[in-house]
Amino acid sequence: MEWFSDISLWMVACLFLIAFVAGLIDAIAGGGGLITVPALIAAGVSPVEALATNKLQGCAGTLSASYHFVKTKQVSLSDMRIPIAMTALGSLLGTTLVSYLDSSLLIKMIPAVLIGVAIFFYVLPKIQPVIAKFVRISMTQFALLAGFSIGFYDGLIGPGTGAFFSTAFICLMGYSVIAATAHTKILNATSNLSSLILFSFTGHVLWGIGIVMGLGQWFGAQIGSRLVISRGSTLIRPMVIVMCIALSIKLLTDH
Repeated sequence: MEWFSDISLWMVACLFLIAFVAGLIDAIAGGGGLITVPALIAAGVSPVEALATNKLQGCAGTLSASYHFVKTKQVSLSDMRIPIAMTALGSLLGTTLVSYLDSSLLIKMIPAVLIGVAIFFYVLPKIQPVIAKFVRISMTQFALLAGFSIGFYDGLIGPGTGAFFSTAFICLMGYSVIAATAHTKILNATSNLSSLILFSFTGHVLWGIGIVMGLGQWFGAQIGSRLVISRGSTLIRPMVIVMCIALSIKLLTDH
């Protein structure tokens, strides 16, 4: 069981601050993994270790925000039983696949995913009203379609999962930004926990870094979950686009 690998204490402190910011942003609009996974890789952590450790610290942030939303009765866990089950199943399958993939393949996939997410966020305001006008599905259908597929993506790669869940709730279920964000945290926490359970047996989780970043995520998510308002996504969207592009360039030039 590794705790800190060869990461310096100064870098660990930086990762704590990065996780705090990621937790705050993720609680508002999703996309925290877009910051933390590339940051871990940039710190010298291997792609598989970055994905595994990100699940540990991500659990703290998503559980923190989930607790707040359930406590304030913005989410009913009894209504989310099927989406939770399907998201967990998808995440477990995606995480299982990670163990059989080459690390170099994963690191090549991440910049492509980041660029794709940046494009998605850029066109979202134009396509979202059109989709919402014609598409309405039940919670069970949402669980089978979005819960399983996004859960699988989260187990396999991860960055952008919160943003994908939020958008799916808005476009497919017609939820408001606040309701979509609240329900997203429940499913994001589910996929993180499911994935972490499997990763904990592989030896890829850097527990020391994950716990330190988890503390940062927890505090950031506590603040962010209290700042969730309808303008939240509008404020965060340009930031996510810029960071996606910047981090993609960073990863492409480094590797």
